[in-house]
Amino acid sequence: MKALHFGAGNIGRGFIGKLLADSDVQVIFADVNDSVVNLLKTQQSYNVKIVGDSINTIEKVENVSAVNSKDEQELIDLFSQVDLVTTAVGPTVMKIISSSIAKGITARFNAGIETPLNIIACENMVRGTTFLKQEVFNHLTHEVQAKAEQLVGFVDSAVDRIVPPVQADESDPLLVTVEEFSEWIVDQTQFKGTIPAIKGMELTDNLMAFVERKLFTLNTGHAVTSYYGKAKGYQFVKESIEDNEVKAFVKAVMQESGAVLIKRYGFAPQAHAAYIEKILKRFANPYLVDDVDRVGRQPLRKLSYNDRLIKPLRGTIEYGLPNKNLINAIAYALTYRNQDDPQAVELAQSLADNGVLATVKKYTELQDENVIEQIVTAYQAI
Repeated sequence: MKALHFGAGNIGRGFIGKLLADSDVQVIFADVNDSVVNLLKTQQSYNVKIVGDSINTIEKVENVSAVNSKDEQELIDLFSQVDLVTTAVGPTVMKIISSSIAKGITARFNAGIETPLNIIACENMVRGTTFLKQEVFNHLTHEVQAKAEQLVGFVDSAVDRIVPPVQADESDPLLVTVEEFSEWIVDQTQFKGTIPAIKGMELTDNLMAFVERKLFTLNTGHAVTSYYGKAKGYQFVKESIEDNEVKAFVKAVMQESGAVLIKRYGFAPQAHAAYIEKILKRFANPYLVDDVDRVGRQPLRKLSYNDRLIKPLRGTIEYGLPNKNLINAIAYALTYRNQDDPQAVELAQSLADNGVLATVKKYTELQDENVIEQIVTAYQAI
């Protein structure tokens, strides 16, 4: 089996690419980073350092190669050779690569290939593959769209593995460090043809339960650790969560967001409480040095209507559940300042020019006036 993976960065190599290669899938990375692409072509392997309480080891990933995404024709030609396409590039880049994917699908059909092709966007976003499908279909003719509906599976997934940036190792420039924990859950109802057997890829027919579990727990907790930790003067996630006050606050926030998940999806309360503890332990991993500015970047996206802070808050409103800690967490997100982050600069400018109330309404799109007032009050108290 052969796969084309867009994105040869830390997540691409350390998470999805490794899982595929470990299941004897030949992985071809597509990226615009010339040095990384050339190294992958030359070495056809790379090392992954896995760190955690019970493990600190380096594993070699083999049977890999690469193509430069700037060489579009070579990229398009690969679509007639592969059985699976995956991505780990981020929402903005997905829009950029959608044109090449559309051309690749068209070329595959023009070559008379009618075996199914499955595409999985492994992104930190809700229904990322559905988003990618819409972008790809914008570039397809109606005839090719109809054929793609039959032969191309656009499979949504939920991914979870902390892969922080680390100082490059000059002696091993492709080395990537990842945490021991990983989770890749896919919507089994969206595949076309036989579902590939990939160790570490879990199947579900209720993906949204796991998408929101991750969003409301890992993503919410990570962001809150960053914003509250930064407000207290910390530089790293690990040192932030080691502060008992920060840890207690983050846990309380995740318990409020967790109550929404328990109500909505029927997660067992004890099992979810254990999941929260596992997340807190991951934040404290002594081998992962993750900067609060990296985790807290793009605050406007994190404060948007369907993201990690506002969506769980909306759930508490929907079910009439407590949300005092979530409101305080949103207030701390509003305090995030980073001159190197355009969204943080825009947030600060909006607060200065338009005030807290207008800023909260604009970026969160919340409608509940009482809750908005509580966020304003909490921000002003900080």
